[in-house]
Amino acid sequence: MPDDHPSDTAPPAELRTLQARSLLFRQPGFLVRRLHQIHGGLFLQETSSFDITPVQYSLLTALAQHGELDQNTLAWEIGLERSSVAEVLPRLQARGLLERRQSEQDRRVKLVRLSRAGRALVKRMEPAMQRAHDRTLEALPAAERDLFMLQLIRLVEANNDASVVPLRLR
Repeated sequence: MPDDHPSDTAPPAELRTLQARSLLFRQPGFLVRRLHQIHGGLFLQETSSFDITPVQYSLLTALAQHGELDQNTLAWEIGLERSSVAEVLPRLQARGLLERRQSEQDRRVKLVRLSRAGRALVKRMEPAMQRAHDRTLEALPAAERDLFMLQLIRLVEANNDASVVPLRLR
């Protein structure tokens, strides 16, 4: 596959030096998992006062963006199994952060939306979330952060169908 993105950010010599530290540094899956662990720790450091998990925050953010969604669509929006979403929703509802109701068109379908308290919480969490994101990327030069995000998005989109729970991509 030709390289249609010639702006390499790590010279091959630097990459070889880094990969010489550990064979694991040659495995993208290991690095993605490790970065996820690191970001999870930063998330918890920055947001501990809110008592919200990363999965719960993703769910709240999707609802903040899209308004009311059925539970299946919500699961697709965040790439989470429907059963996991069904387990998380009652906890958030018990905290008064979202509202659920049956669809009038199909009584089997549950619709979910943020409550006023849920919208307020997402808004209050924005600065803490931004700090967690910034801390995750701070080791990269500022000029490379957008490129890194673009590359992550490309990888997620290109491999989305390989996931057990693909994201809903538009």
